[in-house]
Amino acid sequence: MGARREDRLAQLAEELGEHAVFQRADVSNETDMNALAGLALSSFGKIDALFANAGIMPGGNLSEQKIDDWKRMVDCNINGVLHAIAAVLPQFLRQKSGHIIVTSSAAGLRSVPGNAVYCGTKHFVRALLDSFRMEAVNEGSGIKTTTIYPGAVQTELLNSVAPSETKTMVEAFYREAALDPNVIADAVLYALSQPPQVDVSDLVIRSIKEA
Repeated sequence: MGARREDRLAQLAEELGEHAVFQRADVSNETDMNALAGLALSSFGKIDALFANAGIMPGGNLSEQKIDDWKRMVDCNINGVLHAIAAVLPQFLRQKSGHIIVTSSAAGLRSVPGNAVYCGTKHFVRALLDSFRMEAVNEGSGIKTTTIYPGAVQTELLNSVAPSETKTMVEAFYREAALDPNVIADAVLYALSQPPQVDVSDLVIRSIKEA
């Protein structure tokens, strides 16, 4: 396990028990991702799957020109995915197996105003994994890919959004309709638990209250 907040990782590792290892890592840092993959290899001897779940959503219309926010989203939502995949791909190719699971978003399937850059990063994830899936088939690498498209989920994602009337409205909707994160965890387990010849490529998961 890797994330920026080491205290959270330590708490989770304690809950999971002796088979969990962790390391502080920032997905936007290529060196961190390589070190995390190295930890997995040294601890377990192989890597079976990658779940790349980091993401931020500062939001805002393009006319606001929040360029620093754009860069942060690209670093986390795009470069972070690329760094994570690059860290495990050599091992997956050597062993001719592996499963890459990445969280996109319902915003990766449509476009919405006020979130153009975020939508763009999530559309990137969709295109990246779909293209790589076809490459894996053509190359016979045995690597599976799964893209998960969550709607509203009870996470800290909205913490990265600056206060605004829109944020207040979204927060109200999340309080009413957002899904428990365990729903997404169950989806990951479903994708991972399929037989070797089955690749669950895309999973869209949202509340029945979300259009």
